[in-house]
Amino acid sequence: MDGTLPPFPPESFGNESSNSSTDTDGHIHSVFSQAEHNIVAAYLITAGVISLLSNIIVLGIFVKYKELRTATNAIIINLAFTDIGVSGIGYPMSAASDLHGSWKFGHAGCQIYAGLNIFFGMASIGLLTVVAIDRYLTICRPDIGRRMTSSNYAALILAAWINAFFWALMPIVGWSSYAPDPTGATCTINWRKNDASFVSYTMSVVAVNFIGPLSVMFYCYYKVSKAMKQYTHTSSLQSINMDWSDQLDVTKMSVVMIVMFLVAWSPYSIVCLWASFGDPKTITPAMAIIAPLFAKSSTFYNPCIYVIANKKFRRAIISMICCQSHKEINITNFLPMDTSTSTTTQ
Repeated sequence: MDGTLPPFPPESFGNESSNSSTDTDGHIHSVFSQAEHNIVAAYLITAGVISLLSNIIVLGIFVKYKELRTATNAIIINLAFTDIGVSGIGYPMSAASDLHGSWKFGHAGCQIYAGLNIFFGMASIGLLTVVAIDRYLTICRPDIGRRMTSSNYAALILAAWINAFFWALMPIVGWSSYAPDPTGATCTINWRKNDASFVSYTMSVVAVNFIGPLSVMFYCYYKVSKAMKQYTHTSSLQSINMDWSDQLDVTKMSVVMIVMFLVAWSPYSIVCLWASFGDPKTITPAMAIIAPLFAKSSTFYNPCIYVIANKKFRRAIISMICCQSHKEINITNFLPMDTSTSTTTQ
């Protein structure tokens, strides 16, 4: 392992950062030692396994309990698929390259890898926003929430996927580009080439897929928090079939969701904005690798936020893992999106 990448078109690298070097044959050398690559690979493998298992458990719960196959819960199912996509495709390719010491899947593999990661990442953000909207309509505007049909939810979910496809495709067709990053073992948006194309693409992505969704989430959950306080002093709680415990679950998941959203995506957004308005050469190798790793980490945050934090779903998971049969479980508000009361027998 010589620590170099297969040749890439020279134009794909743009203005090379001082954090990496390129030889006369178009090879880019990693700034990290093999030991450091191995540490990153170990993290990716561990995170990938956790993400795959947790999201498969999420899907297993929906398969086992037919009562949970509602239109609103379809959002969570789609969210689990985005996480499985990243952990099942993105993690292995990146980990294999780190173990190799360099990107080992060529130019075409770089485009596919980066495109799929952006695709699943943007879809995940879009679906998280749909969840926030659903929470707002269910709790704050039940008159509208009750009129939401499967077609309405399907349209919102489809919009999230189409938006993700658009932004993932643009660098491939020429608006910005994908290229190996300074670590030499992964591919992403070519933020080192901070030309007009990159700056316009980055600003558009940050506005549409970060600032916009974050604003919607803050607004929705701020309104949800206010409504919850109001319901504790009125009889409205019974009118929407929610008890205080379920309200607390929603509050905890709302707060954790916003925090984890910021934790996961802020470093990556900062790097892109830094590269757009500053000097990409000043971005350190550590920041270059930490930013995408944090963004990918959202794949195992999500099951914790939307599933594990709900005690009734947690009991169902434990029951399923322990193979407890013929045990009746009340699944009232099994997930925060449910507002109906029903009981199922395993």
